[in-house]
Amino acid sequence: MAAWLRKADLDFETVLHLLPEDRFRDVVVFHSQQAAEKYLKALLTRHQIEFPKTHELRRLLELLRPADQVLSGALGGLKWLEPFGVEIRYPGDRPETLPGDELRARQLAQTVREAVRAQLEPFLLESRS
Repeated sequence: MAAWLRKADLDFETVLHLLPEDRFRDVVVFHSQQAAEKYLKALLTRHQIEFPKTHELRRLLELLRPADQVLSGALGGLKWLEPFGVEIRYPGDRPETLPGDELRARQLAQTVREAVRAQLEPFLLESRS
């Protein structure tokens, strides 16, 4: 769980670092998707829910639903990030990012970060004791 959070936080920090420069829009959106994916995987790990190697946020949210239907529903907007995962890394096959997409992507990544960290903080504090 902590390892997934560390990786997710690194992606999120990359988003914040690169966000001010428009030329990094695709990279910001990609790392926002990656952060969201890893935060979800951290939460699934906490609930001891196995998940496949996937970049599909929709699938991860479906797996989370039995353990936390409210949070799974509240994070449904993450599905918007899904096409910006692996596909964006290949020229010609990638979805087009438009001005403002990087801000929406950052906001979605921040929303999942805050929600997941709020859920996991008691367990992280417990493991440090």
